[in-house]
Amino acid sequence: MSFTGKATYSAGSTLPETAEDISDLVAINSPHETPLLDALGDPARAAHSTVHEWLEDALLPNTDQINDSTYTNALTDTQFVVDHADRFRIGDQIKVDLQNEVMLVTAVNTGTNTLTVTRSYGGSTAEALYDNAPLVIVGNAALEGDDASAARFTARARKTNYTQIFTSTVEVSGSELAVRQVGVRDELDYQKLQRTRELLRDLENSVLNGRAPAATQEGSATVRRTMRGIRSFISSNVFTPSVGGFPPDLDLSEEQINLALRQIWKSSNGHVDLIVVGGQEKRQINQFVAISRHFTPNSDTVRDNVVAYESDFGVCRIVLSRWVPTGTVFLLDSSRIEVTPLSGRSFHYKSLASTGDRDSGQVIGEYTVELRNENAHGVIQGLGS
Repeated sequence: MSFTGKATYSAGSTLPETAEDISDLVAINSPHETPLLDALGDPARAAHSTVHEWLEDALLPNTDQINDSTYTNALTDTQFVVDHADRFRIGDQIKVDLQNEVMLVTAVNTGTNTLTVTRSYGGSTAEALYDNAPLVIVGNAALEGDDASAARFTARARKTNYTQIFTSTVEVSGSELAVRQVGVRDELDYQKLQRTRELLRDLENSVLNGRAPAATQEGSATVRRTMRGIRSFISSNVFTPSVGGFPPDLDLSEEQINLALRQIWKSSNGHVDLIVVGGQEKRQINQFVAISRHFTPNSDTVRDNVVAYESDFGVCRIVLSRWVPTGTVFLLDSSRIEVTPLSGRSFHYKSLASTGDRDSGQVIGEYTVELRNENAHGVIQGLGS
């Protein structure tokens, strides 16, 4: 028989009398789950540029604060300085938040940021004004038959993030591909799967904690393009124990969660539906219901796991992620967050040219985070320190 170069059924060495007993299972214990990405789900659309942009707008503000420490009589003063006089119009009814006195604006000086008001409007009782007092515009009353007031409007803001390339190289020799592996049918496919798991893990970590470079954020031949993560976007609703009247507890408390949700509700139309925490803060959330936990003599199971928190400001799913920094709690509106791939660049395998007796390639993905209206989200930081 001529030589074909292929093995026949009976060719090769025979098995030993006692073969190795190895299970066809490869056990993996390294953390690779992505609970936040799973909770957010797939995006509605892909990005089409490495510089990803979206538009945001807001209504004209109806709040401000007093910026005047020169009162001679805070019960009768009819003029005071505010932070932004251009937010007010003649005819506005205004009041200090948490007070009952209503004042009527009779003059606005935008040059000095000064308001002139009628105190105790409509028979309301005068209350003391004070520096940094929060003002609320109740509404404006126009004169019958009056000319139209000057138009006011807000400018749409363009927000930006950048795509980040995630890549890992796979290389398997011809011999590795040919030999019979234990627990693995195809070594190349197995390596692809492992590298993809690692990149998905890194993507979730970057979505939470990533930062863009200080300069040349679009990247260059020497500057790696990195995306901004959720934490770097949030600036309006940042809560720290003992700062600005926030409860001082270093262990996360229900009072802190409720106050943070209330502040986010007051400042935006967002609906927080995800509370993303690490292990330490998850255990503290579980303790919220400890005082009401009951057992009977026949109880043989202890349940100590809060999966959702329902408050006056909505129902929040508790998401446990390993990549949330200790002492930090993210309060997120998932409808305003998308983890978006660059078009055609979701995780995939790309073969590389062979330069020898091996198969090689890269697992590649390019993603960014679109976080809309950062004041619809919040973060509690500085716990446990």
